[in-house]
Amino acid sequence: MKSAEMLLGPVSQEPQAIAYTDPLTGLGNRHRMRERTRQISLERASDPAPFTIGIVNLDSFKPINDLFGVEAGDEILCQVAHRLRACIPDGATVTRHDGDEFAFVLPLVFERLGAEKFGQMIREVLSAPYDLGERNVRLSASFGFAIYPFAGEEFDDLLKNAETALYRSKRRGRGQITVYSREIAQEMKRATQLEQALRNAIISDAIDVHFQPIVSLANNMVLGFEALARWNDPDLGFVSPAVFVPLAEERGFIDALSEALLRKAAEAALSWPRDLFLSFNLSSAQLMDPGTSSSVLAILARVGLDPHRLELEITETAVMSSADTAQRIIADLRAAGVRISLDDFGTGQSSLGRLREFIFDKVKIDRAFVSRMNTDRVSEHIIKAVLAMCEGLELRVVAEGIEEHAEAEKLRALGCAMGQGYYFGKPVDSVATLRYLQDQYFEAASEHEIA
Repeated sequence: MKSAEMLLGPVSQEPQAIAYTDPLTGLGNRHRMRERTRQISLERASDPAPFTIGIVNLDSFKPINDLFGVEAGDEILCQVAHRLRACIPDGATVTRHDGDEFAFVLPLVFERLGAEKFGQMIREVLSAPYDLGERNVRLSASFGFAIYPFAGEEFDDLLKNAETALYRSKRRGRGQITVYSREIAQEMKRATQLEQALRNAIISDAIDVHFQPIVSLANNMVLGFEALARWNDPDLGFVSPAVFVPLAEERGFIDALSEALLRKAAEAALSWPRDLFLSFNLSSAQLMDPGTSSSVLAILARVGLDPHRLELEITETAVMSSADTAQRIIADLRAAGVRISLDDFGTGQSSLGRLREFIFDKVKIDRAFVSRMNTDRVSEHIIKAVLAMCEGLELRVVAEGIEEHAEAEKLRALGCAMGQGYYFGKPVDSVATLRYLQDQYFEAASEHEIA
């Protein structure tokens, strides 16, 4: 007969095993990771040799989960767990945290290069297609690593710093690998300060709008202006829109920023001649929001700007983010009289496919081609091809980034109707824009009437 201790032993251990195990994948969970980290720390207390913890997050897992369903998402997570379990080195531990996040404890990874090499190996393993029966899907993954004791001696500190490193990776794009350091911590601290300053600037309506002229290349007459965001913070100084606009998108307050800027731009356009249009940029996030069209039209109605005077610029990347929703937004806006322009043409993906599937009014040739057209025959031929194609599709064309007389003349000779760039005018505020119109538009118009 077995002893009571022997009989009760497995039973008493079962709740602990359950508490340390992820029920979906069978991997350990966050409690297991904490316990393993504590064990290694105790083992190395007398001689604190480094070891590494890491976090991996699947990029864009939620859209796949939404598209194929929760069961398909769970299947992918189980396949990820199987791959990770099969390829981690001896002595290492892999666990699953909430959602699409997995973690590692790596006793034999002592420094940054080793962590990066491990991350590169796992990234390759996870990039192979995932089998969902009738279809395969691909995923990338982002990584954050923290090395004991440099990134902290306690588990909570290590985990927090690994998450900081992961967050930096996610901000840099897909498939990135970051190992925590003091420099990275300072960088992320500055990013947090920038975010708070931007939130305050939006609340206080401190983001300004500048306007750059778009002209007819035939006679240099102003046809309209593109509205461009500008932010000059009292403490941070000038902050580039290439920095704060993506930040607003990432943190989820691009709608508030865009609505404030559109209101300001539309109010400024009321003081222009009525035949001049206002060009305004929509973000990727806005083209994924079904409420964008009604929001835009509501702002125009409140300000009193005719929708026929508004031209919205969108990029190919933005269109591809959520094609069905973007298509409905574009259709609603065009039905109200708003024109749609495809910005940065030729630099995104599936350009010809987008022109076939969506209805645009105008195409903007990216400055990357314009700036090289007089020295690079390939760029010149690309511009010729775009102009010929747009003529056949009855699309108007604007060449961006014109900085020299020779570029303007070449584009005019090739048959490009409109241009934009420093050669015709730099972005300036609304007051300076009115002065520009007084000098360039009204005088040219009166000369035209006299002639």
